[in-house]
Amino acid sequence: MKSTAQPASDIIYDWNTRDAAVPLVPPGFSLFDETLRDGIQSPSVHDPSIEDKLQIVHLLDQLGIEYLDLSLPGAGPRALEDGVRLVKEIADCKLRIRPACAARTHLNDIRPIAEIAQRTGVAVEVMTFIGSSPIRLYAEDWDEARMLKLSAEAIDFSVQNGLPCTYVTEDTTRARPEMLASLFKNALDHGSQRLCICDTVGHATPAGVSSLLGFTRSVIDGMGLSGKIGIDWHGHNDRGLGVINALWALRCGADRVHGTVLGIGERVGNAAIDQILVNLYLMGALPEGRDLSKLVELAQLVSRACNVPIPYNYPVLGEDAFRTATGVHAAAIIKAERKGDAFLADRIYSSVPAALFGRQQEIEIGPMSGESNVMYWL
Repeated sequence: MKSTAQPASDIIYDWNTRDAAVPLVPPGFSLFDETLRDGIQSPSVHDPSIEDKLQIVHLLDQLGIEYLDLSLPGAGPRALEDGVRLVKEIADCKLRIRPACAARTHLNDIRPIAEIAQRTGVAVEVMTFIGSSPIRLYAEDWDEARMLKLSAEAIDFSVQNGLPCTYVTEDTTRARPEMLASLFKNALDHGSQRLCICDTVGHATPAGVSSLLGFTRSVIDGMGLSGKIGIDWHGHNDRGLGVINALWALRCGADRVHGTVLGIGERVGNAAIDQILVNLYLMGALPEGRDLSKLVELAQLVSRACNVPIPYNYPVLGEDAFRTATGVHAAAIIKAERKGDAFLADRIYSSVPAALFGRQQEIEIGPMSGESNVMYWL
């Protein structure tokens, strides 16, 4: 089937870009996958075998994901050895994806990351985290002086061992600005290269994302570090805003956003990195030539390895994503196909082109079908 002879703009009017004076997503961002760390924290998710983890890393690399959180190696021997194996695979196969590991602001968590780096010869990024919200401080009986001391020791140890360090404030979206300013300044003074803003319990709305990232940038700029410190956004999906918050974070000053395949993670999960990728592609924000054809394979692998079924109506990856049984819809697709126009047939009743993911539009029979459905199916 040939492609349409008409320009896309002649048959699709895009209100999404009508008033966009600036790019919806500024260039220069990167994506950080948390599937093998934050994703498997859910009590319903299985920890994949090392063979499956290796395949997941390769597929993430093929999809152009720039960073990967391998594990929390301080959790025990298996997490440590899996981390070593995965980093060695990245190095041996010369993958572009760069490894990171999570750690509390405690040397017992960071030492295993230094061991992975020493055993593989790869400088693994340390994502060292500590709670920052008043509700967390009250529950833990923490005080600011102790938090600053723990944070400084963790970052100092990372820097002394030649490991890039990102300072992660858990529950940032419910933390007081004066506490965040103190923690941020302390972290940057001790050599952290990035700050990670965490919506740990999925509290934020896009307005909150904008306010918090603006505040974070003002702290960085106030220290004379403008353009020298990166900002991460790590979001959860408790209010169903995980993906939109991640996209909005990129617009509001974050240059790296986190997510997990299929949005797996604690409670209702994290922002879905597959949906973030799809939207960035459709917004024209991904580099030229980015191939998303491996996304379906990656999702099916994670689904099997983690024992997480893909809902039938899941965007792009669900069984029904490109299936229709409604008579009016099916008739329009059939008419487009009769024109011999692949572009038209793939978009007449779909905002996401199925062919981009190695799939196709499917017409089936259902209670709202018409005669054209039946004839086409037969």
